[in-house]
Amino acid sequence: MDSPQAPPRGSSSVAARPLLQVQNISCNYELERAVFDLSLTVNRGEQVCLLGPSGCGKTTVLRAIAGFHPVLTGGIFINDQQVSAAGAMVPPEARRVGMVFQDHALFPHLSVQQNVASGLRQFSARDRKEAVADMLERMGLTRHAKRYPHELSGGQQQRVALARALAPRPLLLLMDEPFSNLDQELRERMGQEVSDMLKESDITCVMVTHDQNDAFALGDKVGVMEDGAIVQWDTPYNLYHRPQNHFVADFIGNGIFLTGELCSANRVTTPLGNLDSGTALGWVVGSQVEVLIRPDDVIYDPQGPVKAQVMRRAFKGAEIMYTLRTSSQITLLALFPSHANFEIGDEVSVRLEVDHLVVFARESESA
Repeated sequence: MDSPQAPPRGSSSVAARPLLQVQNISCNYELERAVFDLSLTVNRGEQVCLLGPSGCGKTTVLRAIAGFHPVLTGGIFINDQQVSAAGAMVPPEARRVGMVFQDHALFPHLSVQQNVASGLRQFSARDRKEAVADMLERMGLTRHAKRYPHELSGGQQQRVALARALAPRPLLLLMDEPFSNLDQELRERMGQEVSDMLKESDITCVMVTHDQNDAFALGDKVGVMEDGAIVQWDTPYNLYHRPQNHFVADFIGNGIFLTGELCSANRVTTPLGNLDSGTALGWVVGSQVEVLIRPDDVIYDPQGPVKAQVMRRAFKGAEIMYTLRTSSQITLLALFPSHANFEIGDEVSVRLEVDHLVVFARESESA
């Protein structure tokens, strides 16, 4: 599928020029097809993510772009040069691509500055020294230059891996689950720091991850993958609020699907009341459908028409995520402000307030 032409955050669509073009590639992994006729375009200075569950093919795509995995069909172009085609591959070291691996892959016997310098053999001694000093300063690692990887925190190791990948001034940075070994608080902070640094340096980046929070923190665009194909390539906002199919709606964010029936062109009748859409939904009246209900669509209201019992709760600081069950045995997820503090077993009243209706044909109907 071709990438949409919406401009990335903070850049102009007029100035956008493709740096990476992946055209209809297919790849095998251990004799089984892992990627199917996949296409994407990444513009210069853009940061994008491939997001999906384990086994969906996202890492195979990244390895194909890096030159570690062959393509069976199609082609890959970096800076207008074809680097992969069926039966032909430009080697990884000739692609001007930097790679950050999931486990950082730092050399344990080398210091921080030696790790960063390890990819600069083609530089003169003077240029190598300047490049290392520049990257250590940018990453806030100057005072750790003589330390070894085992003497660093997880976040510091991640910065060293990033500095090493960027020191040779690659055209394209590739990152494979770069934050997965960090705790949640640190990975959120690192994700934002890395995103800011890449944008400030106008670095083009492709990251693969199974974690939507990592993808949303970094990605101007995100491609959700299922079974070797990109099923939606879009902004984080649209993936959450305008998923194009049931898989994306289920994979992105939290929520439940409420069964319903189309009672007019833009209204759905559900067991919890009628829900209105601002536009026609595109099915004939009487169609059996499913409506996506996000936790923020369920509003705490002491006078609300829906009564439910608290089954579970997860405190999140300013908010609390509740799992509720109605008297008709419908399960809802609800995100309340933390002052709406209820215990398991309490009864609460809620109403549905769905600003943008996301509706799919019921699976039995579309089969």
